[in-house]
Amino acid sequence: MTTTGGTGMSHWHVSEELAGRYAAGSMTETDAWSVEKHVEACGGCAARISAAVRARPETGAALDAVRAGVLAAVAAEGAPVRGPARSARRRSPGAVTRAGRLLWAAGPALRAPWLLALVLVAVGALALAYGAGAGEAVRPLLLVVAPVLPLAGVALSYGRHADPMHEITAATPSGGLRLLLTRTAAVLAVSIPALTLAGAALPPSAGWPGAAAWLLPGLAMTLAALALGSYVGCRTGATSVAVAWAAVVVLPVLAASPPATTGAAAEAARYFAGPAAQAGWAAGALVCAALLAVRRRSFDHLEKL
Repeated sequence: MTTTGGTGMSHWHVSEELAGRYAAGSMTETDAWSVEKHVEACGGCAARISAAVRARPETGAALDAVRAGVLAAVAAEGAPVRGPARSARRRSPGAVTRAGRLLWAAGPALRAPWLLALVLVAVGALALAYGAGAGEAVRPLLLVVAPVLPLAGVALSYGRHADPMHEITAATPSGGLRLLLTRTAAVLAVSIPALTLAGAALPPSAGWPGAAAWLLPGLAMTLAALALGSYVGCRTGATSVAVAWAAVVVLPVLAASPPATTGAAAEAARYFAGPAAQAGWAAGALVCAALLAVRRRSFDHLEKL
């Protein structure tokens, strides 16, 4: 590892010895992650690592075979193949901003169908409350449906079914749980303001808690979906949690006639109202977060489900 200075700050670069250790696979996991993160923005070190890897007989031939296979597949599809002069041109590290990388990372989570469903729920609740005069019935419906909507975004956030580049992103140092949490945060950053503001704009409903009462249940169920996803995959985990919530809470409220009847309201409100209920959701969120931390390495592997 070499360092350069001159402005009061030291910047390290990959030395030949370090590149050789990386190519041989003899580095510790933390050192290897640091090198991989560094070469994302340093073209010189990336070229040094690439040369060290290609110099090893067991990897050089394999990389040549992979490159030849990719070029053959591209040529078979009729796509133009870049020559060496064009492919050598690389975008400078400063051309891609941090905000741009975060937006790219969150991209699969913000699917158009999910965003459309979120907008329809929020706008539809307001339209029913003020346009159809169903204010008393809409608040219970929105409150029980709100925790499920982020789960749909989580299901579309990570995995081979959701991301066509899943194999590539899972192998990067920013992949795995870190990428999944980035995409989940993007889902929550959109759904929490939209649903909470929509609930706050609805007429008050007797016996029901405030518009923000769904936040802890929603967070707990999102973490539960992620924790369960470490065993069965994100889509299956999110779907399982959503189906369980729908069967226990949503369907009984929808089956009530009208939905805001006293019995249905009291039955569903007990999942949200009061310190005991909120403390239970907070405890559940902490347990799921702890399990997710223990199972974090499971997201470093490709999904098989």
